[in-house]
This record gives sequence, C-alpha cells and structure tokens, in this order.
Amino acid sequence: MRVLCSSTLIGEFFVIGFAGLVAMKDDGLATSTVWWVCGVAMVLSVLLCGMLTRPGGVQLGWALQAGLILSGFFVPTMFFLGAVFAGLWWASVHYGRRIDETKARWAAAQASAGPDAA
Repeated sequence: MRVLCSSTLIGEFFVIGFAGLVAMKDDGLATSTVWWVCGVAMVLSVLLCGMLTRPGGVQLGWALQAGLILSGFFVPTMFFLGAVFAGLWWASVHYGRRIDETKARWAAAQASAGPDAA
C-alpha cells in the first residue's frame, strides 16, 4: 500500500505546486497567502509518504484529498484534479491493502511449505 499511496502523494505535490502558479494569477488572492497554503499542502504531501504506515496516516491523506477538492473554489480546475486524485487515493489504499494481504498469504504459504518449496 505504501508504494501506491506514496506515488499518488508525490503526484499531488507537483499538482499543488502548479495550482499555486495558476492561483498567483488571480488578483483577488495575495501571493504570500497562495504560497503559504500551497507550501503547507506540498510539505504535508511529502511528509505523508513517511507516515502512511503509522496510525492516522491514511486519514490525513483523505484530509489532503478533501483540501484539494475544496481548493477548486480558488482554482476551478482543482475540482476536477482533486476528484481525480481522490479516486487515485482510494484506488491506492484499496488495491494496496489487497496486494499487501496477498503478499502476506503467499509468504505464509511459502514458510509453511518448508525450505525446499521455491
């Protein structure tokens, strides 16, 4: 699960940065505010890569997904991109867990078969 989720988070890192560049063009938003918000979200996306196996890591990832979707109120394209990344996040968590369970079952079967079964 960690590899799939980390890949999604790193992709979000870049999307958040590009969204910040787009948001800077809006005269109604202060440049410093845009970069503080984007900077915090970018740092959070990178830090979450290391927190995925800890309690609450996946839930923080969901919070980041919600924040990306809500950022569409400032950069309308982010409604679409946030929804795409929320879907990718769901797939990463769902299929990542299934892959981890399959690997664990395979390893247990190999261990119970003995050292000659390979």
